[in-house]
Amino acid sequence: MRWSWKIGKLAGIDLYVHATFFLLILWVAIVYWVSGHSLAAVVNGVVFILVLFACVVAHEFGHALTARRYGIPTRDITLLPIGGLSRLERMPDKPWQEFWVAVAGPAVNVALAILLYLWILVSHGWIPITKLRIAEGPFVERILMANLFLVLFNLIPAFPMDGGRVLRALLATRMDYPRATRTAAGIGQALALVFGLLGLFFDPFLLFIALFVWIGAAQEASAVQVKDVFAGIPIRAAMQTDFRTLTTSDTLGDAVKVILDGSQHDFPVVWGDRVMGILTRSKLISGLASSGPEHRVTEAMERNFETGEPNEMLETVLHRLSAAACRTMPVLEDGRLIGLVTMENLGEYMMIQNALHKRTTRLPEASLKGAGQ
Repeated sequence: MRWSWKIGKLAGIDLYVHATFFLLILWVAIVYWVSGHSLAAVVNGVVFILVLFACVVAHEFGHALTARRYGIPTRDITLLPIGGLSRLERMPDKPWQEFWVAVAGPAVNVALAILLYLWILVSHGWIPITKLRIAEGPFVERILMANLFLVLFNLIPAFPMDGGRVLRALLATRMDYPRATRTAAGIGQALALVFGLLGLFFDPFLLFIALFVWIGAAQEASAVQVKDVFAGIPIRAAMQTDFRTLTTSDTLGDAVKVILDGSQHDFPVVWGDRVMGILTRSKLISGLASSGPEHRVTEAMERNFETGEPNEMLETVLHRLSAAACRTMPVLEDGRLIGLVTMENLGEYMMIQNALHKRTTRLPEASLKGAGQ
């Protein structure tokens, strides 16, 4: 994720913090300064939010380590002002696997809350919840309540919260995965409307949650639709076979002529039968601006790129391209370049397949109308 910095690695998983997280630290410092008017109060507030986000990290590692049990690696975990984000390589294919991966995060917070409660009972006892404030009250008790809030918030049955994935997993035990996702997303968006309505009259923060839930539900439904379209389809069915290439001796000026002659944007740069790099349109433009048209394409081409084989599944290709810096993939057969796959032509393939699917679903209805006339 852009504007993120790596702060460590735990259990083989990279941990990042997003730049906006520091805005949260600043906001917390201001709140505690207004409340306590002292440096000690500010330090107390910053330590509180850091400990709270340590609990968030534990929550995310609950997801990641449970997913690892099912053979699903986690790319990284990023801390954001709204919480943590675990990027799994893929979601579990089996409903009960997704269920356990989803509940593992809140389960960690429940375990932490129980441990903190036992510590409070042993140490100094419990004070009424009504006396707790954001910046006031025993430190351990506020962390305990924050963990319980994380559990309740994450179990809201709406994407992208864990509760939405739990709901989808339970629905998927009785219906196919795409339908379960559409149903769970619909329920989530209905809840978003309720949050939005309540936010207009009571708490504006609910408007932010409503927007967050609405977008998350739409994105999840779209992601599953893409997965459903690409499932079981090899690269060979969607790759471009009519394309131009450049050689290592070509200049950026030569590339300009080729790009203006057609609609192709990215070009494999070859040396004999070997693909040496990809000259993307953005690299071409930046190369022209910095070096001029007489320079070789090898000075501007992207050298780090993914390659695929014609029988590789499109679903896997989509994940690889989404995570890659270069969004153009040469398709090689026995080391020979036979096609190209880009994010653009994958999008076009999906639109075509959706249109064909809509036509086939309308055909029975049209046939019935014809038979009745």
